[in-house]
Amino acid sequence: MLYKLLHFPARLAFTIWCRHIKINQPAIVKIKGPVLLAANHPNSFLDAIMLCSIFKQPIYSLARGDAFKGKLINHILRSLKMFPVYRLSEGAHNLDENYKTFDECIEVFKQNHIVLIFSEGRCINEWHLRPLKKGTARLALSAWQQNIPLQVIPIGINYSSFTSFGKNVELNIGSPITHQQIEHNNAVGTQIQTFNQQLQQQLQQLVFESKPVNKKIVQQYFRVEISSIKKTLLVIPATLGYILHAPLYIPIQKFAFKKFGKIDHYDSVMVGLLFLTYPIYVLLITIIIAFFISGYWWLLTPFILSFCAYSFVQIKKQF
Repeated sequence: MLYKLLHFPARLAFTIWCRHIKINQPAIVKIKGPVLLAANHPNSFLDAIMLCSIFKQPIYSLARGDAFKGKLINHILRSLKMFPVYRLSEGAHNLDENYKTFDECIEVFKQNHIVLIFSEGRCINEWHLRPLKKGTARLALSAWQQNIPLQVIPIGINYSSFTSFGKNVELNIGSPITHQQIEHNNAVGTQIQTFNQQLQQQLQQLVFESKPVNKKIVQQYFRVEISSIKKTLLVIPATLGYILHAPLYIPIQKFAFKKFGKIDHYDSVMVGLLFLTYPIYVLLITIIIAFFISGYWWLLTPFILSFCAYSFVQIKKQF
């Protein structure tokens, strides 16, 4: 229920937070399970929110296990269709919980649903594909051993920036990997190696590479041209958008940068905080406007505020 409740608002939020979202295979967002989405992991939990908001069918995602501490948090995260995955650094005693998570994923596949896994394991803000862990291969092989017709879809998630809003996003989707592409008579270790080689080869073509960082190449790759007519039409609402949203955005930005600016969660925290506070901010502005405007014109306030924010994102400086 909570997942369904937040899905549409999250999709709307990305139309404001992102200037442009490009998907090389837009029809894939309507795909039906059983599917395992195997993605790179450049931007913390923003990666999962992005994909969950775009795909039509609900996505069950695997997240770091230490986030599931406490009964309340565990309940909320599971309501958002998230399953915990533990690393050795989080305690060897927790590793057995991963088998339970994989069993839950198998049940999801049997119900023809979708699971998202970040095949690199760890999140790092960089334009670079890191070596893949074995979890994706193990989960896929386990499903195929149980005769589940699972498709593994490689996805490259690419952001023009890891610190600014109004970013351009490119989602590159590869070709499905199926059980026919793996020789199942080989040893398990060989099957895992073969699978990871195929997945790595695809992701290398789907993930934008700039390491060491070359700002000129980054800008050339992600720049989106905006017509002069669009800029002219949006300049007034964009100016209003900056003025009206600065009282909310600037304090949150300072707080998030102070607490998370030196780690790879800053961008995701910013989006999360704005997602939670923006409806309250819009409600307060709407109430204030209602005191000064007669009739029912004040009901347009949420739409005007959102459009002004969208306008500012569209014509603001890209880099």
